[in-house]
Amino acid sequence: MAKKTNNNDILLALIIKGIEEVKGNDIDILDLREIDNSACDYFVICNGNSNTQVNAIVNSIQKTVSKEIHEKPWHVEGNEHGEWVLMDFVHIVVHVFQKHIREYYDIESLWGDAKITSIQNKY
Repeated sequence: MAKKTNNNDILLALIIKGIEEVKGNDIDILDLREIDNSACDYFVICNGNSNTQVNAIVNSIQKTVSKEIHEKPWHVEGNEHGEWVLMDFVHIVVHVFQKHIREYYDIESLWGDAKITSIQNKY
């Protein structure tokens, strides 16, 4: 069990690094481990200012994770529009939104029981 947690910690750090490298905004980590029947351990949610930036964030995450730990997402969907891209790393699911789409769906409130950690922008 400790190995899974350690791998999750490394993967989380690399996902955050990938988001920050292309100036993704409003990064939140939702810890779902204490919620019964949750689909994964963590959601990472962030947003970009355009479909170009959303796609750049997704590409940066994939490149960073692949380069450092040779992992690829199990599934990615939403690339064609660049409004909401979901990246499924099995234990961690990443949601990359355009800001207005994120506000509309408000995933954080749907998972209100989750512990939310917000990452401050470094830029």
